[in-house]
Amino acid sequence: MSERAILAAQGYLELGMAEEALAELASVSAPESMDPDVVELRLHVLMQAKRWDEALVAAEELLRISPSALPAYIHGAFALHELCRTAEARDLLLKGPESLRNDPTFHYNIGCYEAVLGNREAALRSLRQSFDLDAAYRDFARRDPDLALVRKDLEE
Repeated sequence: MSERAILAAQGYLELGMAEEALAELASVSAPESMDPDVVELRLHVLMQAKRWDEALVAAEELLRISPSALPAYIHGAFALHELCRTAEARDLLLKGPESLRNDPTFHYNIGCYEAVLGNREAALRSLRQSFDLDAAYRDFARRDPDLALVRKDLEE
């Protein structure tokens, strides 16, 4: 039963049907619901639904059961940022495993958080690192409202 519910939840997530995905996940048995893959799936669904408080709880749960789960840091930080707790978001990312530093999303999000916090030079450093790792992030930066403070500096 749980495997079918998990597959259904994944399908609903891909279709953008967050509430249906959450309903499927609610039917997963208690032991399976604490599987790191299931918790991560719940985290993704909650983020898609923009249910930031619940997404943060899911990220914290994922960190408890799988401390090296990179999505828990990235998505937990994003949820904190969406809850206007940007300094905490930055700090959570910086506490993550060293392997996060190889992820362009890590550097991009740090850049966004630093920009929102008014730390122009730190923001630019992090954003340039993200661009070096994946040039597509430069396009994201052109439209990201969090980067208003540094946008003109990125065009240089």
